[in-house]
Amino acid sequence: MTSNLLTTRRFAPLFWCQFFSAFNDNFLKTALVFLILFKMAGEDPEALITLAGAIFIFPFFILSAIGGEIADRYDKALVAQRLKFIEIAVAGVAVAGFWLHSVPVLFAALFLFGVVSALFGPIKYGILPDHLVESELPAGNALVEGATFIAILSGTIVGGLASKGGGDPASFAGMMMAFSLAGWIAALFIPPTGSGAPNLVIDFNIARSTAVLLRDLFAQKRLLWGGLVVSWFWLVGAVVLSLLPPLVKNVLGGGEEVVTAYLAVFSVAIALGSGLAAWLASGRIVLIPTVFAGVLLGLFALHLGWLTHGMMATGQGRGVREVLGHGAGLLVAIDLFGLAVAGGLFIVPAFAAVQAWSGSDRRARVVAAVSVLNAAFMTAAGVGVAILQKYGVSLSVLFLGLGVANLVAAALILRTMPTNPLRDLLTVIFRAFFRLEITGLDNIAKAGPNAIIALNHVSFLDAAVALSFLDREPVFAIDATIAKRWWVKPFLRFTRAMPRTSIFAFCCFSLMENKHPRLA
Repeated sequence: MTSNLLTTRRFAPLFWCQFFSAFNDNFLKTALVFLILFKMAGEDPEALITLAGAIFIFPFFILSAIGGEIADRYDKALVAQRLKFIEIAVAGVAVAGFWLHSVPVLFAALFLFGVVSALFGPIKYGILPDHLVESELPAGNALVEGATFIAILSGTIVGGLASKGGGDPASFAGMMMAFSLAGWIAALFIPPTGSGAPNLVIDFNIARSTAVLLRDLFAQKRLLWGGLVVSWFWLVGAVVLSLLPPLVKNVLGGGEEVVTAYLAVFSVAIALGSGLAAWLASGRIVLIPTVFAGVLLGLFALHLGWLTHGMMATGQGRGVREVLGHGAGLLVAIDLFGLAVAGGLFIVPAFAAVQAWSGSDRRARVVAAVSVLNAAFMTAAGVGVAILQKYGVSLSVLFLGLGVANLVAAALILRTMPTNPLRDLLTVIFRAFFRLEITGLDNIAKAGPNAIIALNHVSFLDAAVALSFLDREPVFAIDATIAKRWWVKPFLRFTRAMPRTSIFAFCCFSLMENKHPRLA
């Protein structure tokens, strides 16, 4: 399915537009980080690097609401084309900053790129359900996330090369302008979507529009849950990526190329994790992979914190082969790979669910509200980590704290997830691993809202299969004797079941709207 999407006009132009934009963002951020860390003298370069990430994210917090309203009010493809045209001028500011080796100008360019990205965010995710059917959303999101982090890989590699030894302004300018132009050209081929809410009045009062956006999101528990889960992913990603350069320099003694190599590992692994999430979903909205991914995030972060505890670089400027040839350097790479795979597995199901649950007339605003939460989480994390670094908290302790926080988050996600975890798990097992295909589901809808379905009960898997393929959770009528068996009781906790003594009750279930008192 993913390869088919990449050959269609309804998806491919957006894919490449996002790729080129993400490349430029990370090309600039990496060049700035390397200039600060390896070429500038001064105190607290680590805190300054973390602050740079917060400056890029801050526009998402203040402008996402307006971006969501614009995307719902006007044709999303047209808005994307105009934003990408403006981005060409922003790239010119970045070129000037690099030419002058001026950190303030580069910070200004980073902020402006953040402004364009904040306005583009509701479009790139809000437009997917306009051009893709629901079963394609997990694959579409996986490709967008994969493209984003492969662009991070490419941008960081080229950014590191461009800034090495002070950098070549001509090469930097050529890259920035070429990819800005490529992003604009790709946007020109995005198919029109029409207006989702043609009568919407855009509120340019930043505080008021943001407050209204968040109020609407908080009023919808299911969407709020999805937004918080997505925001947690971006918080973890922002913290890990901000800690990576000082980890390489101060703990492993590596140079710029080692930072680039580790970022390459991280970016490729994110793409692999996103693809794994799409494969596990098999065209359905399932959230249980997010829970398992949260546990993996916690375990890998804890191991990374334990591994680096007490470590300090004995030299500087070591190369990739020298760092990875050492046991600690290789283990750090493995932990980063595991963190990134878990991250891709974490984000794709949650964001696909948010898109599927949003109405077409306000989908971009829902995405924008989630972007505000993302920005709040990332900005708070960036500022918080910078303060902790300022007061001498070690990288090891920061990773240990991140690991514990992820394990707590995974437990909360499992406890509060709006879908049935058993149903999600069964869906993954039957569809992804056994490639189960179901035909004739439309006949269930024809039977009415309270359909009763009788199973032929060839095996005890009948009920599990039925639970896995239905969009609505059924009420099972199960034989009372069977319900008392020790191996059945744990499963009944995760389903709506009514024990009955009749044989017929044992082999049927209902899609009843009304709930039995025991099931409330």
